[in-house]
Amino acid sequence: MRGSRARLAAMCLLASAPLAGCNSLSRLSEVGRPPAMSPISDPTKDDNYRPLSMPMPAQRNAPQQANTLWPSGSRAFFKDQRAAQVGDLLTVVVNVTDAADVENNTTAGHTGSETMGLPNLFGLEGALPHILGNAISPASLVSASSGNTSGGTGTLKRNETVTLRLAGMITQVLPNGNLVVAAKQEMRDNSELRELQVSGVIRPQDVASDNTVQHDRMAEARIVYGGRGQLSDQQQPRWGQQVLDILLPF
Repeated sequence: MRGSRARLAAMCLLASAPLAGCNSLSRLSEVGRPPAMSPISDPTKDDNYRPLSMPMPAQRNAPQQANTLWPSGSRAFFKDQRAAQVGDLLTVVVNVTDAADVENNTTAGHTGSETMGLPNLFGLEGALPHILGNAISPASLVSASSGNTSGGTGTLKRNETVTLRLAGMITQVLPNGNLVVAAKQEMRDNSELRELQVSGVIRPQDVASDNTVQHDRMAEARIVYGGRGQLSDQQQPRWGQQVLDILLPF
């Protein structure tokens, strides 16, 4: 049994080696140097970028009106400097305060008993002891009982606070006028690289006069606050241990 476990662990390590090879080589290339920042690039050129396709109302063309300065469907009389077109910049304000305290207790019990016999069966009950043995009693052929008891206790406590301001760019204007925003920032402190990412869909009227938008006004919001470096590596188990924790059933 111990030999089987050792062979299984070796097979897992060999199978996962190619997956971690690129990451290991990248980390080896940064020995003695802080993590390298990625170059500034167009978010729409990223391999993971995909234009959004969401349910849209039917497009309506505004009728032409002569001798008027207020076109039908306009939301403002004067043009302001708020972000509204692809490539415009705006600031996303993230202020998340999340707290949860959940406790569950469960107790369940079950007992059962069943008895079945054939005291009379067309006079054949007397032949049962000769067929099944003298220990058989026709009045109590089958007797079964069962018992089940289970209990569970769960506690969840979470307290999270994230406050940040991040400049982003409009990458797409949807047919109904909503804006797709993507923001990314990298900050390096000694040998630790901090990465911030925010993306989602906002309405133009939710952009404030100072060209900011709150994260709770952002639909399909994706907020990432993390990093990589020597300190982050020390806070997580090695990839070999992670693979074994996933694959080993014991």
